[in-house]
Amino acid sequence: MAREFLNSRLIGKAGGRLELATPALVLDRAAFQRNVAAMQAHCARVGLKLRPHAKTHKSVSIARAQIEAGAVGVCCAKLGEAEALTEGGIDGILVTSPVVTARAFERVARLNEQLLDFMIVADSAVCVDGYAQAGAASGKRLKVLVDVDVGLHRTGILPGEPALDLAKRIAASPHLQFVGLQAYAGQLQHVAAFEERRTQSLAALKTLGETRDLIVKNGISCPIVSGGGTGTFNIDGEAHVFTELQAGSYIFMDKQYGEVRIANAAPLPFETSLFVQTTVISANMPGLVTTDAGFKAFATDAGAPVIHAGAPDGAQYFFFGDEQGGVMVGSARVEPGVAILCTAPHCDPTVNLHDAYHVVDGDTVVAIWPIEARGRSA
Repeated sequence: MAREFLNSRLIGKAGGRLELATPALVLDRAAFQRNVAAMQAHCARVGLKLRPHAKTHKSVSIARAQIEAGAVGVCCAKLGEAEALTEGGIDGILVTSPVVTARAFERVARLNEQLLDFMIVADSAVCVDGYAQAGAASGKRLKVLVDVDVGLHRTGILPGEPALDLAKRIAASPHLQFVGLQAYAGQLQHVAAFEERRTQSLAALKTLGETRDLIVKNGISCPIVSGGGTGTFNIDGEAHVFTELQAGSYIFMDKQYGEVRIANAAPLPFETSLFVQTTVISANMPGLVTTDAGFKAFATDAGAPVIHAGAPDGAQYFFFGDEQGGVMVGSARVEPGVAILCTAPHCDPTVNLHDAYHVVDGDTVVAIWPIEARGRSA
């Protein structure tokens, strides 16, 4: 049975977006579809497969749309995300974070049993030995990639001989199948100057390519090299190292990626499709109105949201508390009840604060998509 949401009654009603109970996460369907198509077309041009990162959207409906457009599957950051998408019928899942506990290995075994195509990454012998147990328990070999650290230092084993040794350990297990490498240069995705981002990205990928070549030289096949991101999407294919791209935020864009530039200072070729709609609830102070979207409606690591529509030119949003936001409107008069549409500062954690996407065509709500993996942080 489909879940009933507070705003469900507005589906199909002309102008229904302006009546949404707020704060509400709003997805512009046309812009979203253009972003999906643009990245898929780019990957086809440069000879990459696309395995977009579902940590961005946490949604069965969006994962399905990406796969229907040509993606080979999706990435998940956590087992909980993978479990939620599996429950929704999504296959072709790569878990991009290593797991190390006995309970997690049991969950890995279940996913490997349930899915036709399931993969996970390792960056230590602890992972590999636990995955071998999971593969044995699931009754089929578990596909494993070695996660290589190319400078972020968050997860990943060092490139070169350490990565080779781990690949050998995986390949030696009768319950595991070594299928390749993963690397994510997250530290480079928002480097301001494009040429600097390109130079650093290509250097990181050169190291990754050398590691791949070392593994192959030692008689181990390495068919998959997975990684990359939205900020380096047009660089990642240039090195001819990756076989698939893991970009995630391109489908939505946000304040942070809106500031990223490519060659000739051009913006990324993707549109903002994700917004948080809020409502003015008080307007008693000159030059200031209060909205119903505060810290609990937006991720705050990238500052305040950018106003997209509904407020006078030059209006500035600020956080006014847990439940409220403030908008400096200057000499303009903005009445209570006015809807203001804001671009999220950081899309991924903002999505995790909401239960559903309100999918719109213009001002008509055409669907409400649940965020099934919301809160699945383990």
